[in-house]
Amino acid sequence: MRRTLLILSMIPIAACGRLEDVGRAPALTPVERSNEYFAMTSAALPTSLSTSTDPTGGSSLWSGGRSSLLGDRRASERGDILTVVIEIDEKAEISNSTGRSRSGSDSMGIPQFLGIPQRLDPRLPEGASMADAVSTSSNSSYQGDGSVSRKEKMTLRVAATITERLPNGVLRIEGKQEVRVNYEVRELIVSGFVRPGDISRQNEITYDKIAGARISYGGRGQITDVQQPRYGQQIADIILPF
Repeated sequence: MRRTLLILSMIPIAACGRLEDVGRAPALTPVERSNEYFAMTSAALPTSLSTSTDPTGGSSLWSGGRSSLLGDRRASERGDILTVVIEIDEKAEISNSTGRSRSGSDSMGIPQFLGIPQRLDPRLPEGASMADAVSTSSNSSYQGDGSVSRKEKMTLRVAATITERLPNGVLRIEGKQEVRVNYEVRELIVSGFVRPGDISRQNEITYDKIAGARISYGGRGQITDVQQPRYGQQIADIILPF
């Protein structure tokens, strides 16, 4: 009884960690705890000994500035804006089957042993006999089947801002987009790290070139609230062991 009460008392304690998610979406893993962040925050080795910002020595008729005709207008500094293109079209199918069976039987008896079984049989309870002292049999079988089928397709575009330029030149970007339609707000959040060389001449970058990408697409409002279970039901699903 004490063990049962102890187990029941531990259930709410174990569920406290999950109670923090009641009424809100699961939190994304912080990027700062990833190995990508620690690798990118370390300073890179110098690639050139030259400190001149104008390799032409001022003799060129064309300016290297971003506002010139042939200037590079790709985002590269803190506060610059670029477009993130999200085109996800993935499909995965997994199927497996497992089967196992086993059977066994044992029998032991002493029908003849110096006449001892015949002398003992009259003294045994009715129906008992030493001729078939022990007889056992067992059977077990197991069979399992499982399958997973998943398909995702998403096509989105969102403007992101460079919030930090790391010591090795990698850019940290963050973007958020909100659209409100009839008391329902749709949110698109994207963040991660990109290399300046991966940004196209159109100042765009695809999601598969973003390291440590965190992409969230969801919403909040009346429709989302109706689709979610009530707080009491969520708490009951977490605490109840059955």
